[in-house]
Amino acid sequence: PKMKDSTLGAHMNGLAMPLDKVQDEAFASGALGSGVAIEPTEGALYAPADAKVDNVFDTKHAISLVTDDGAELLIHIGINTVELGGKHFDVKVAEGDTVKKGQLLTTFDMEAIKAAGYPCTTPMIVCNTDDYKAVDALRTEGEIKAGEDILALRG
Repeated sequence: PKMKDSTLGAHMNGLAMPLDKVQDEAFASGALGSGVAIEPTEGALYAPADAKVDNVFDTKHAISLVTDDGAELLIHIGINTVELGGKHFDVKVAEGDTVKKGQLLTTFDMEAIKAAGYPCTTPMIVCNTDDYKAVDALRTEGEIKAGEDILALRG
């Protein structure tokens, strides 16, 4: 199917960074899809677009969304944080929920996660990148606020 052009908002408050700077090969290499990452300045994850919650991982560190425009997103809070087994994460939504852009999805204890030895860098990946002509990060450095344009999807 032909995809629509759409723009995703930033999924958290923090510092924007290119995906290839993420300290995780699967994300950095683009193997999972194109996207962008944010180094958070607060422990909160927000919906980047109006979407349906496709999956909340048992370990609470990641969530997948399907936007109303058909983008399949994976948002992964922190690096290797699956190893925390859900500790320090509080998910506010459930699988099947409909969410609005800017809605709070998850809160997390940044200090505790960092103290446990994990970066809080949070990639947002477009898993169906191949359905698009291009997925362009609009911001890859500097401060960004949740909801500000960060990814352009070109149908």
